[in-house]
Amino acid sequence: MTGQLKGKTGSLVAAAIIMIAVVAIMLAMPRIMALVSWAGPFGGIAVAIVFMLAFFGVFWLRGRARKKPDGE
Repeated sequence: MTGQLKGKTGSLVAAAIIMIAVVAIMLAMPRIMALVSWAGPFGGIAVAIVFMLAFFGVFWLRGRARKKPDGE
């Protein structure tokens, strides 16, 4: 049992860190939107798009880092 869990702890820790960061940013999103309110609705849209792209970008980079060198 511990042998199976040992290989998955790295993924578990990485997923926990990513989820904590996402929740922290989501909780800070109203303040971030208030800070860019001088830019109007386009500033808010830009912040939302950057947040969404960063969210998917993290998982894309994580997937690329986990690829094996032999193409599997």
